[in-house]
Amino acid sequence: MYFVLFSVLACLSTCHCFTGNDENHCGLLKRLLESSRVSVEINKKGFHREAVTTVELSPDVLSGVRVLLVHRWPRGVYLDPYQLASLSVESDWQILLDSAIDLELPAHKTSGFVTYVYPTVDGPTPRLLKVTIPVHGRYHKPSYDGKTFTSVDIEAPELLLRTEKCTQLSVFEPHAVVDAPCTADNSSTCSWVKLQHQQEQGPVGLQFPVGDGSLVTPVCGGTLLVTMICCVALSKYLWKHRLV
Repeated sequence: MYFVLFSVLACLSTCHCFTGNDENHCGLLKRLLESSRVSVEINKKGFHREAVTTVELSPDVLSGVRVLLVHRWPRGVYLDPYQLASLSVESDWQILLDSAIDLELPAHKTSGFVTYVYPTVDGPTPRLLKVTIPVHGRYHKPSYDGKTFTSVDIEAPELLLRTEKCTQLSVFEPHAVVDAPCTADNSSTCSWVKLQHQQEQGPVGLQFPVGDGSLVTPVCGGTLLVTMICCVALSKYLWKHRLV
């Protein structure tokens, strides 16, 4: 009788302890979301740039927090999967592409894509995370209105956080709970809490040169004329020297 009563009390105490720990971790994670910031800047010039994302976390960072950055890239740029594969081996982050990327297509024949970036953290989660990703500009349609450059806007990534020690995800309003791959291996899906109202800065605009569409006709005509003159000259030379 006493043994059964003791077992029941021990079980209730253990469940209460687990519930308390879960609520404590959820509360810390919510405060972490409210004090976190994400920003992006672009380095280098020309068609080959670097997108540097900075994540500032709360001073009292919760141990064991996983961080995920979701980049939504416009069709005017691309990432080189082969370059990313080599960089991931040496960098402190891993990346997952949501679709295959054709490196040769011009901008107007492609669509935007999404990448999932997982900063690799050994030990306690640091307060400041930086991820540098090489970004390349695509060729664009020629301009017929006199413009020599076109602009491509790069938005800051979405910040997603999760910890296995918090399971009561309904307490995170107004932050949304979304499903995303757990790791870069894309073997399973987990629930992540997305930071809301994080965009303190607007999109970063990249300028890429474009051709002058008004020159298409004269350039094509001049190229055809030069080709015909060269063919006639070559034919006369071959006929004169009886090479054919």
